[in-house]
Amino acid sequence: MPDFTSALYLGMRHPSGALPHWDMLSLGQPAALREPPGSATVAEQLARLQGCEAALMLPSTLHLFRDLFGVLRRLAGRIVIQVDAGSYPIARWGIERAAVLGVPVARFGHHDPDALARQVAHWHRRGYRPVIVADGFCPGCGGAAPVAAYAALARRHGGWLVLDDTQALGVLGTRDAAQAPANAAADGEPDAAAPLGRGGGGSLRWHGVQGPHLVVGASLAKAFGAPVAVLSGSAALVAQFRAHSDTQLHCSPPSVPVLQAARHALAVNAVRGDALRARVARLVARLRERLARAGLVARGTALPFPVQTFSAAPGVALQALYRGLLAQGIRVLLTRVCRAARPRLTVLLTARHSELDIDLAARAIAALTHAGRDAPAFGGGTIWTSP
Repeated sequence: MPDFTSALYLGMRHPSGALPHWDMLSLGQPAALREPPGSATVAEQLARLQGCEAALMLPSTLHLFRDLFGVLRRLAGRIVIQVDAGSYPIARWGIERAAVLGVPVARFGHHDPDALARQVAHWHRRGYRPVIVADGFCPGCGGAAPVAAYAALARRHGGWLVLDDTQALGVLGTRDAAQAPANAAADGEPDAAAPLGRGGGGSLRWHGVQGPHLVVGASLAKAFGAPVAVLSGSAALVAQFRAHSDTQLHCSPPSVPVLQAARHALAVNAVRGDALRARVARLVARLRERLARAGLVARGTALPFPVQTFSAAPGVALQALYRGLLAQGIRVLLTRVCRAARPRLTVLLTARHSELDIDLAARAIAALTHAGRDAPAFGGGTIWTSP
């Protein structure tokens, strides 16, 4: 039965037979002494894909965000971290460390550039440069962050915009000029030929922004299927991180096989990535249409992102529906998303799903909602919290 809980959006798996042979997993040396084979090549390819000057590979986004804010503080002196209230926990853990070290932190409303502008002006008058932190795409509400507005505020006040682009990297890409005018909404109008854009370079490409004030941290573990992280930005920023990162000195670098998987993912993306993204977009359209017939209401924007959330029609107990699907071997997620008061049903699609998978789930949901309408809710089921 279908499983809709995997975040391997493009369906990349990287079996050992698809990767070059390696002589050892690790060099036994920290990255500060010697980078593992292939690391610089993968970083260069990712920087080019995202539209940045330089990049650096790290074992995880936890390592990345643990050190990043200290490096920015070293560069700028008096900084204030201004974090979107919907940001993912890993970036927030790095912010918590910065706060312990004395960096002031302020939260602003989720995807609210007006509230951010007021905050930035307030701290600017006190002599602080902003470090604005947000997720490039929020799977909870199904919307892209207003990256262009955030970036403009960072540039105007001599600061940085730091994006956690783990969700968007490999999924969103460059839009045609006619599709993404300068004053377009963050999500834009989907293009029929490439509704998720082209290339898979992530949020900077999707919004058409660039500059030394932009910093991107992202894991490749979702769309690209490789458990490794990349820090991308200006050459100066990456050089400073390389020189002053504690994790570069005290932690092991990414393993050789993981870097080879990342390189393999980028090769597949160059040849088949746009076709895989187009397939995912078609499956999302089918899912939304079939589940609407089955009595669920799609939430978020019309952007065909592979994470889709649904609420139930009146009289349908969502937790009962979730338990009923599990009993039939159909795996979905019950989530509490950023702006919703009640749990929602979340479906993760990948390029490996079929139309039959979607139709089987839709038929099961239709039968369960019909049987459970007006029936009392019962508890149970793990509720996953999304930012």
